[in-house]
Amino acid sequence: MLPPGAAPLPTTYHIGCSGFHYKHWKGVFYPEKLPQRRWFEFYHQHFRTLELNVTFYRFPQLATLESWYQQSPQDFRFSVKAPRLITHYKQFHATEQLLADFYGTVQEGLREKLGPVLFQLPPRLTYSEERLARIVESLDPSFRNVVEFRHPSWWLGHVYQELARRRIAFVGQSHPALPDEVVTNTELVYYRFHGVPELYKSPYPEEFLRRVLGEIQVAGQAREAYLYFNNDIDASAIGNARQMQILAGG
Repeated sequence: MLPPGAAPLPTTYHIGCSGFHYKHWKGVFYPEKLPQRRWFEFYHQHFRTLELNVTFYRFPQLATLESWYQQSPQDFRFSVKAPRLITHYKQFHATEQLLADFYGTVQEGLREKLGPVLFQLPPRLTYSEERLARIVESLDPSFRNVVEFRHPSWWLGHVYQELARRRIAFVGQSHPALPDEVVTNTELVYYRFHGVPELYKSPYPEEFLRRVLGEIQVAGQAREAYLYFNNDIDASAIGNARQMQILAGG
């Protein structure tokens, strides 16, 4: 929160979807006759940011990133999700070279269009001081790192403060099993909409979208807010992202 009497900072909103290559969006978002090779072109005509989730499952390929860079508008921004090999399998144990390779590849491929780097932790990973230290000490502070925890034990003031000390944003999220408040521990706010009550499916009512925007504005310290919709089933993400664009004035 801002100190008493301080004016809120103006916030730039980046609103989009978690992934774009969904076959079930054909005929709902993508025109029926549009070939898949042109789906990203169609996507970036409607949204100016994309959360790359494919990099969670496969280590990013430089040629692919460079292709997306070349295809996208100058003001486009990519958020990139770190590989699960780092976050889920190794859980930041002996990952120095993997992290260096990952950071280097996304920086070289996306250049100035690289936005936040997202690290999502597995649901079984509960809070401990040792785990928190291992995570924050592993991340390269020259990047805009954001961390998404999936166990409720991490929702602690101490965690917010320690991340903030390293300029790492705590990712807020709407998820059936987790707290859904916006956490503003840095000047960068990052929030993911996963779908509630049905994970990856349920559309959000306008009232909830307004609530998230209101919490960002009341906190008053966000210079940038990245808001991504992961409720891709039935293309709920598309409708909600468009709604949020309107509500945020974009």
